[in-house]
Amino acid sequence: MRVLVLGASGATGKQVVRQFIKRQIPTRILIRKSAVLPTDLLEHPLVEIVKGNINELNDAEMKQLLRDCDVMISCLGHNLTLKGMFGKPRDLVFDAIQRICEIVPKRADKRVKLILMSTVGYTNTLSGETNSLGEKIILSILKLLLPPHRDNVKAANYLIAKMGKKDENVGWVAVRPDTLVDHDEESPYDVCEAPVRSPIFNAGKTSRINVSHFIAELATDDKMWKDWEFKTPVIYNK
Repeated sequence: MRVLVLGASGATGKQVVRQFIKRQIPTRILIRKSAVLPTDLLEHPLVEIVKGNINELNDAEMKQLLRDCDVMISCLGHNLTLKGMFGKPRDLVFDAIQRICEIVPKRADKRVKLILMSTVGYTNTLSGETNSLGEKIILSILKLLLPPHRDNVKAANYLIAKMGKKDENVGWVAVRPDTLVDHDEESPYDVCEAPVRSPIFNAGKTSRINVSHFIAELATDDKMWKDWEFKTPVIYNK
C-alpha cells in the first residue's frame, strides 16, 4: 500500500502523515516549495516528499504524483490570511478533487480510495439532511462571502452529485470534523452519519489527532471502508 496526502504541511495533514508512519505505510506528500515540515516527517524514510503546487501541475505531473497510490487523501485548505482567504486559487480543494477523479489510473484489482477532509458546515441534502432557517441564512452568507467555505461545499458536492457510486476506479468518503482543536493524544470520539448538533449555534469540537486517526483507519481497514464508502461521516470528540 502507498498513500498520497495533499495538504501534508497543514496542522491536520501532518497528523495524518504521522498516523501512516505509525502503521509503517509508505506515504507520498505534496507540499509547496515554501512549506516547512517538522524534522520527524522531513527525514523519515517512509515519507516521499514532492514539492509543488497542486493547481500548477500538468496532467503528466499529476499522473506521476498519483502513480502507485492506493489511497489519496486531501487535507487541503486555504491559508488564514487575506490572500489565502480571498486570493487565487479560489477553488483549490474542488480543482484537486476533480483532477484526481479524472486522472486517477484505472486499477484492475481494486477501487482507489479517495478521502476528502471536508467540514461539518457542509449539509448533505441528498441524504436528507436539513438546516434550520437560522443555519440556512448564516451558511448562505458564509458561502457568498468566504471563498474557502464555498470551495469546500463545491468539492463535497462534486463527490456526491457527480461521482456518486458510479465510478469504477474511485471510491470516496468525505469526512466532516466539527470545530478542530489541537490535542496531544488520541481520545474517544464518535462518528455519526449526520450532524447531531448545530454546526452554527451548538458547535462541538474534534481534535486533529482524532480526525487523523479516523482517516488512517478508513484507509487501512477494508471493513470500515465498506461501512463508510460514499458517505459523509461527522466526527465529534466524546
